[in-house]
Amino acid sequence: MKRRELLQAGASIAVLPALAQAQDKYPSKTITWICPYAAGGNADSRSRQVAKAMGTILGQSIIIDNKAGAGGNIGTEAIARGKPDGYTIGMGNFAPLAVNHALFKKLNFDPFNDIVPIGLIEKGPLILMVRNDSPYKSVKDIVAAAKANPGKLSYASGGIGGSHHLSGALLEHAAGVDMIHAPYKSGSAGATDLMGGQVNMMFEQMYSAMPAIKGGRLRALAITSKTRSPLLPDLPTMAEQGYGEVEVQNWQGLVGPKGMPADLVKLLNAALNKALQDPEVKEKILSQGNEMGGGTPEQFAALIKAEAPRWGKVVRDAKIEPE
Repeated sequence: MKRRELLQAGASIAVLPALAQAQDKYPSKTITWICPYAAGGNADSRSRQVAKAMGTILGQSIIIDNKAGAGGNIGTEAIARGKPDGYTIGMGNFAPLAVNHALFKKLNFDPFNDIVPIGLIEKGPLILMVRNDSPYKSVKDIVAAAKANPGKLSYASGGIGGSHHLSGALLEHAAGVDMIHAPYKSGSAGATDLMGGQVNMMFEQMYSAMPAIKGGRLRALAITSKTRSPLLPDLPTMAEQGYGEVEVQNWQGLVGPKGMPADLVKLLNAALNKALQDPEVKEKILSQGNEMGGGTPEQFAALIKAEAPRWGKVVRDAKIEPE
């Protein structure tokens, strides 16, 4: 598998000079990278890290333009409405590309036709966690308590329709239990109330959960990835706990507006793949327990196509509506 990844990376690097000749006038000016979320969050920091590395590869500056709001819809719409000349690109995230089509009654962009996938940057699992003094020592303990007390146990999230929320909704459905969803304005706000005892549990992004887990303030019960994480090798997966349906990866990648020429998409994809091999970028992704992205535009498009109906069904079955 490692050999195949190296070959793919080598192929991406090798194709850059040829594509650069085909696009000898690109890039001739600063590129704008739209991030659909606020400054300081993971989408923003990853955008800046990858954009910096890609800018060096392409020989041109890439600036970050944060357009947050509406669950990522505002920024994603801005990407979709950009000129397809390669000077407007941006971060394509899990929620606006695979969830919001079912969550919102109306979107001002079509995530399947107005957005061009360029390449996957990363995937990241979530961790189900409780307070360190919680009586719940396993997922089975939570399910047993939820069945004994319908509508009593609560789980926090960073907002309606996000990966925190959908992970909880999946557990409710898989276990046949009824719990209270407590949405917050951010994942960190939900985690703060979890530590304060206001809620019983939370599915949190691994990179955000790790400090509190390592510090002994929160107890990890399971991870939503298919396999265990090398950073927490003793932590079982949700499947090992009996709930394989609760497999969730929060992903994000580089996208552009509809109409971008194929050779330009290939050039940007090659630059992205090379940027993901940058030691600093790679270390930041892997140190958070995330899975490296990369690959072709077609592979990223296939991921979006596979994820969208799955999460659309979860939204409909759980009758989730936006705030």
